[in-house]
Amino acid sequence: MKLTGRILWLTDDPAHVEQQLAGQNPEFDSAAPPALHFGVNTDAMINGAACTLGYTGEILGPYFLQNFKDSVNVDSVREGGFQVVVGGDAYGSGSSREVAVVAHQGAGIELVVARSFQRIFQENMVYAGLPFTTDFGVIDRLRAGEDLDLASLSQALPPFFRAVSEAGGLMPYGTKVLAGEVGPTYELERAAAPMTCIEKIVAAKAWRGKDQPFGIAAVEPGDQILCEADFRGMHEYTGGMVMDLYQQEWGDAPIHQPDLAAAFEDHFVLIDTDTVPLSVKNKRLAPARELAKQMIEVCERNGIRLHGPGRLKQGVCHRIVVEDYARPGDIIVLTDSHSPTAGVMNAFAFGVGSTAMAFALRTGMIPVTVPKTVRVWVEGDARGVLSPKDLVLHLIGDPFFREEHWRESPTDTCVIQLGGPGLDQWNVDELSVITNMTVEGGLMTGIVEPCKPIREFLQATRGQDYAERLVAPDEGARYVKTIEVNLDEVPLTVATPGDSRNRKPLTEVGEVAIHNIVIASCTGGSLADLRAAAEVLRGRSFADNVRVTVTPSSADVAEAARKEGILALFAELGATVSAPGCGSCIGNGPGIPFEGETTASTTNRNFDRRMGAPGPVYLVSPAVAAASAVTGKLTDPRTL
Repeated sequence: MKLTGRILWLTDDPAHVEQQLAGQNPEFDSAAPPALHFGVNTDAMINGAACTLGYTGEILGPYFLQNFKDSVNVDSVREGGFQVVVGGDAYGSGSSREVAVVAHQGAGIELVVARSFQRIFQENMVYAGLPFTTDFGVIDRLRAGEDLDLASLSQALPPFFRAVSEAGGLMPYGTKVLAGEVGPTYELERAAAPMTCIEKIVAAKAWRGKDQPFGIAAVEPGDQILCEADFRGMHEYTGGMVMDLYQQEWGDAPIHQPDLAAAFEDHFVLIDTDTVPLSVKNKRLAPARELAKQMIEVCERNGIRLHGPGRLKQGVCHRIVVEDYARPGDIIVLTDSHSPTAGVMNAFAFGVGSTAMAFALRTGMIPVTVPKTVRVWVEGDARGVLSPKDLVLHLIGDPFFREEHWRESPTDTCVIQLGGPGLDQWNVDELSVITNMTVEGGLMTGIVEPCKPIREFLQATRGQDYAERLVAPDEGARYVKTIEVNLDEVPLTVATPGDSRNRKPLTEVGEVAIHNIVIASCTGGSLADLRAAAEVLRGRSFADNVRVTVTPSSADVAEAARKEGILALFAELGATVSAPGCGSCIGNGPGIPFEGETTASTTNRNFDRRMGAPGPVYLVSPAVAAASAVTGKLTDPRTL
């Protein structure tokens, strides 16, 4: 690659971005550039509305970075002739949407340079063939006229990533795996060693080669292992792309164990709700229905079970996986970054892109970079007020996670392993908020050590406690860090607008007027969440000029909340109570901010325009959301 085009520096200063789009080519020092934007996220790379249009570069390229810094217009990047994009730390934060990579390619981007990359986005670049590097010296080499061998960049990658690149991508690599033409890229004969929960799961499910039994004695952080997958899932944002990739490589070849896969119609089911702005429906409804139709057709043709309206249980995929599918010791993957929700079940659950899912559907395996582990040991008393939402916002906003102090190399990954007596005062609903939101802290996932809430949940919902499957860490397992948390010292915490890692104690936020309250999503729509909000609201009323939207996370949650009178309470107070689904979190349902509104939401992500419209979004617990609905400002429920 020779630099025949331009370099787009994604700086913190919008003026720099605007100047480049206007035709200027700043000669920033690659060794000391201006402050680069932290966490350029996948919603910024390709917004939710554009995602409904399709999944090819031709369709998505014009929308790359639309509205970034309120400076980028449709087709600004492609028409500007940009060939290289430069970002800061945590490039690719957020969703697992592989279309973010496709949008780069469709906009003419041939190389991405950033301080660090988030795990799913980095995997998607490897599997889809978009070159990237953390070496800013490459910029100087390109400026000097060097013809850069992009393939050589893969030589800095670990062995599995190199093998995939040399094979031409993950799909052709999968064909070689199935044919027995390639074997494991890692050592099989290893000495046993103490391991963390996730290391033990990976070791037990490690591929040893064609027609060989799974399992090796030990793994360690940084190993790249092909693992047997226990459950694979996708939804309508991704299902069409997954099966299109599958068909391009393998045609009508059968899916490996279709009974261990499912598809979920959950992300678009609420777009046509009455309170969704007409402007949103006009942009998203028709193409969203087309994507859903594509997924339904390919799933019916391939024998994949379908969840959604008029089919199997309706609700957010992550909640249904916890209710019906996840078991301790499983490896669980879905084409959604919030798949770590199921880590609450003592499972290794994580999000993947569309290419990785297509690979998993055909081979039954998923690539895993063995993560480093931070053990979080929880003690103290939440006193019925502090919630897991407060705890996880407090954790991921800590500089150790926000600044990725655990990272030593570009391909490192990290997880949180939760243990301690403090967990026993919460149930699985509540603890799943922590594992879900680990991804918001730049982590691969979270996993809960065997504990009373898991056993009680399994006994109540499955009729057994799966004691033989529970995976406990070994004595002597190695951790990057052990963090001891005393809940008595954790404040009620919010995430201020822009990023879930923008933590602040509620007491330090000041008086913030709130107009839009959203109690919903895989981190805010469980029965425990609805109960917590209802407890605050009983005997009270909403403040004037406050809108409230409530969306149960599954049909089971909705039915239980109906029986307890919770949904009736919300409705009587004037809230919009919707059917189960994943909607307002991504601007696809009721609760989308109106012009001039500030939102308090129990969802997990508050990137700019993430909820489908401009306007600041604060992430809060259900109790704080309910108290804020009563007062019309961010409020500690204990003050009511």
